[in-house]
Amino acid sequence: MTKSTELVAAYWTIAGDVYPFAPNEISPFPFAQRVEAAAKAGYKGVGLIHADLQATREQIGLEEMRRILDANGMPHVELEFITHWFSGGELKLASDKVRKELFEAAEALGARDVKIAPEFDAKTIDLAHVTDSFAEICQDAARYGTSIALEVMPFSNVGTLETACAIVEGAAQRNGGLLLDIWHIGRGGIPYEAVAKVPRQYVVSVELDDADADVVGTLWEDTIYQRRLCGEGVLDPPAFIDAIQRTGFDGFYSVEVISRKHRVLPLEEAARRSFETTMAQFAGT
Repeated sequence: MTKSTELVAAYWTIAGDVYPFAPNEISPFPFAQRVEAAAKAGYKGVGLIHADLQATREQIGLEEMRRILDANGMPHVELEFITHWFSGGELKLASDKVRKELFEAAEALGARDVKIAPEFDAKTIDLAHVTDSFAEICQDAARYGTSIALEVMPFSNVGTLETACAIVEGAAQRNGGLLLDIWHIGRGGIPYEAVAKVPRQYVVSVELDDADADVVGTLWEDTIYQRRLCGEGVLDPPAFIDAIQRTGFDGFYSVEVISRKHRVLPLEEAARRSFETTMAQFAGT
């Protein structure tokens, strides 16, 4: 572990008994309580999803959210999740509303990046169109002082590093790059050696967690119900971290444990266990 290693608690890691795309994604724990628990565990920032962000914003406002973060020594923030930024019609209108609200929050909270999703359950991609759309959303984000992180996902049409890097390279935006999550990289069969060769400027965000040897159910079910704490699975987080460091990446790492077992833990225990098990993976770096 190096002194410069900083971890951020991704939203789902300390959100409690909620999960992605559930009927209700809003954490049962108040924002201040989550931030305090994360800070006590050793985290240096938190992640927020749109639904919870908007609920908290309506309750206490963005200025108070920033004050709570500062009071707890939490300089880092990541926001998510924009879908259908490449679409048209009603899907694009809904996406644009989420985009505007996330970008406004990113500016107010000083978020390093906003995460965006590829097209789920799609096998093909109009690379030219998606690249143009990626360039446009990056340009929009720049006006709010934040970056865009496109997540590579095995159950999407951006499931390989080749496709992901082609989009980023083609868009050629200084504030646009990739989100590399060990779960998606591992389950997608992407060798860590390939990760190590990703150009440094393309790596915006990195997420750590772990997984069992076998997929339980669909890939989607596995990712929202079965993730493990770092070191409790087979993904070899130290090897992944080594590959990331070889790219030259030197930012903070996010911890994203989405698990039906983890999310029912008491808040402080969820924060402490996720922090300690992840930080232990840096022991040899």
